[in-house]
Formats: sequence, structure tokens, C-alpha cells
Amino acid sequence: MIFSPQNLPETLIVLSLIVPLIGALGIVLAGRANPNIREAITLLSATATFAAVAGLYGGVAHGQTPTVVLGEMLPHLNIAFTVEPLGMLFALVASFLWIVTSIYAIGYMRGHHEKHQTRFYFYFAVAIAATLAIAFSGNLLTLFVFYEILTLSTFPLVTHSGTQEAKRAGRVYLGVLMGTSMAFFLFAILWTWNAAGTLDFKLGGILEGHVGQGVASVLLVLFVFGIAKAALMPFHRWLPSAMVAPTPVSALLHAVAVVKAGVFSILKISIYVFGLDFLSRLASNEWLQYLAAATILLASLVAMTKDNLKARLAYSTISQLSYIILGAMLANSLGFIGGAMHIAMHAFAKITLFFCAGAILVRTHKTEVSQMRGIGKTMPLTMLAFLLGSLSIIGLPPMGGLWSKWYLALGALEAHQLVFVVVLMASSLLNIAYLLPIPFHAFFSAPAEDAGPSAHEDAPPTASPFRYEAPVAILIALAITVAGSVALFFYPDPIIDLLKPLVMR
Repeated sequence: MIFSPQNLPETLIVLSLIVPLIGALGIVLAGRANPNIREAITLLSATATFAAVAGLYGGVAHGQTPTVVLGEMLPHLNIAFTVEPLGMLFALVASFLWIVTSIYAIGYMRGHHEKHQTRFYFYFAVAIAATLAIAFSGNLLTLFVFYEILTLSTFPLVTHSGTQEAKRAGRVYLGVLMGTSMAFFLFAILWTWNAAGTLDFKLGGILEGHVGQGVASVLLVLFVFGIAKAALMPFHRWLPSAMVAPTPVSALLHAVAVVKAGVFSILKISIYVFGLDFLSRLASNEWLQYLAAATILLASLVAMTKDNLKARLAYSTISQLSYIILGAMLANSLGFIGGAMHIAMHAFAKITLFFCAGAILVRTHKTEVSQMRGIGKTMPLTMLAFLLGSLSIIGLPPMGGLWSKWYLALGALEAHQLVFVVVLMASSLLNIAYLLPIPFHAFFSAPAEDAGPSAHEDAPPTASPFRYEAPVAILIALAITVAGSVALFFYPDPIIDLLKPLVMR
């Protein structure tokens, strides 16, 4: 019996998966009749989900791997959930940031007068449930099923506004993500099942001894390209297209769920299907390293050309995701730890930047970087948060992004690939070039001609300098994510200690 004191970890797994769905039902029942109750249900569900996930941390950190099997779809093919260190990290990040994003969404959706708010909160909760199911997936079948559910549950969020542009973006979103998963990901899973006789995740991999290096190289390419949520070029187009969605959805796509589900899946397959030792010997592994490095640089160069703030941040995300793919393909302990750490480090930093973009939109209705000159004089808290989030993306102290880049560089050196250290350094310089001018001009340049009345209005001496800031809920969310990035700089050890058992053997 799952629900018993003797099986607390298993109970917590089930609660982690069903509480968001119960919350989604409550959101629909509350509906438009009482937005306060609807949003209270959202916050309560998010908090309860994080509490259930956090309750699993102690046992997993001490070597436990609790498992729940929901049922058998085919002989020896189960829908099963197992909590291991990598999934534990991803689930903690996703469930905690659901709380923060919900706080933010309350301020944003009301402040921007968005329509269909009940539908938004409903699908957001369903997407979080799918994300946690991916994090806790015990085999490739379970991973694939909920990977697809995540795509379908986020499609209505991408098309939320209902405009022709949103519908077009939704078609690209579904076309790329489901097209690659059906053509490549599913094919790789079936081939793995035929070759290895199992789809269960096993530390050290399940393929070695069952397939040769040539076949494994092809499988690796199929898996990496089939998981297009990781946005590796050339299968990245869906991500900038999806920026037509409301900013809380952008936060979901870039930090909490979708893209992180992609790179998480590649990390998990690398260590549990291939195994790092076998992976390091594959021919395709080396050119995938170079493809990831190329994506890091090319996406950063494209980001520099974008005047639309969300588009610039979208291409930044494409670049940053390939840090994680590079960490996986380095196929050594330091690279893997760096890639896994970057899931958390990038999540807190990038969600901060998207929150800032939404705050600016709510207050000034501006979306272009060129329109934001002088905006720091009227929105100092928002632009300070943007500066700190940018420092984490760049990899500078006192922000957590430093440590994941540090471990990735060490992993590149361990693999005798000095070229990737150079790529990481060049990427940081490009990050500076497309991010830091935004807060610099916000604080030190005269307002743009079309910056809006708040940027030009002279205030009486007694007026608060924060009178033009975004709604309080948005500022609270920003404060939490910035504090999280700082905390990750000073306290990275819990993440490192959690991941070490996967690679230090």
C-alpha cells in the first residue's frame, strides 16, 4: 500500500505528481467566479508540491532511490517513477520556481489585463505535473510519454493570446517538438528496446555489450536531435517563435519546465542509457560536442542582433542550453556535474531576466531594447534585478552561474579539449555584449524619445523613487529569484554533493 507511514518516500512521489493535477481541477472549479480563490489554489498547490518534492531530498541525498510503478503498458514495460539525484535536482528547481512564477503571474496577468486567466493557470499546473513526471521517470517509456504530455499541455499556453501570430507560433512549436520526437526520439527508444531488451534507466548504461560503437553513435544522434526541447541547432526555431506567449509562459518555457526538460533528458540518457565511459568512446559524441559549441556561439551572435528583449533572451537561452549539452557530451564527471548544475544556475538567472522583461511591459508597454534607455531611473529595482541576473548568465560573482561554468571548463580540460574552454570564455564575452548594455543604458543614458510618460515625468522631491515599479507581486518574485542566484553562489555544495554519487565511483 503506497499511502502508509512505512512508505513515506513513495507517498511523496505520488503526491508530487497528483497535487498539481488536483490544483488544476480546483482552478477550473474556482474559474472566473472568484479569481482570488483561483490564485490561492494555485499558490497552495505549488507550495504543497514543493513540500512533497523537498521531503524526498534527504533520502535521495543518502543514497535512497524510492520507486513507484503505476502500471504495465506492455510486458516488462512499466510506467514507473524513480527518484535519483539528477531527477531530484530538476524536480526541486521546477517545483520551487512554480511557486515563484505563480506569485509573478498574479501580478503580471492582472497588471497586463490578460484574458483567459483560468485557462492559463490550469495548463500551467498540468505542465508542472508533466515536468515532475519527467524528472522522476524510471525508464525511457515513462520519459517519452510525459515528454509528449508536456508538449501538448504547453501548446495552449504558447497560443494563449489567440492572435494569428500566436497560432502560427503554436504550429511551429508543435511541428518541431512533436515531429522530432516521433521521427527520432521514439525511433531511438524502440531501437534501444530491441537491442538492450530493457528501457529501464541504469547507472552506467544499458547499451554497452548489446550494440557496437557504430550503432550507439547513431542512437546518440537520434536521441539528441529527437529531444528538440533542448533547442540544439538546427532544431531551435520553435523557441524564439514561442516568445509571442505571455511572459509567465516564457518563464515556464525557459526556466521551469520545457527547455530544462529537454536538457535534463539528454543528461539522463547520457548517464543511464549510454553511461559516461561508453559515451566517451563514440564517434558521434565528438562532433556533437562541436555542434553544441557552435550553438553556444552562434545563438549568442544572433542574440546581439535582436532589439526585441524577449527575442534576445530567447537566443540567449538557446546558447545557454548548449552548455548543458556540451557538459553531457564531454562524458566525464566534471563536465556532467557542470552541465547538471547549470540546470539550476541558468533557471534562476534566466527566469529573473524574463520577469524583468514582463515587469517593463506591464509598467511601460515597451518591448524593444532601444526603448529602454533611462528606464532605470523610474524602475531601479527591476533594472538592478536585470543586472544581477545578467551577471549570473555571464558567470561572474556573486552569482551562481559562476560555478556551473567553472565545472564545465574543468570538464573540458579533463577531456583535453582546450578549444571548449575558449568557447566558454568567448561566450561569456558575448553575454556581456548583449546583456550588460541594457542595464547600463537604463541607468546612465537619457530616456528614449518614446520611453513613455513615466520616463520623462518630473517627480516632486517627496515622491518615492519606486512609484513606477511593477506590481508588488512581480517585485516579490524578482527578489526571490535574485536571492536564489546569490544563494547558489555561496552554497553550491548541496548540489555538488547530490550529484557526486552518479559520477564518482
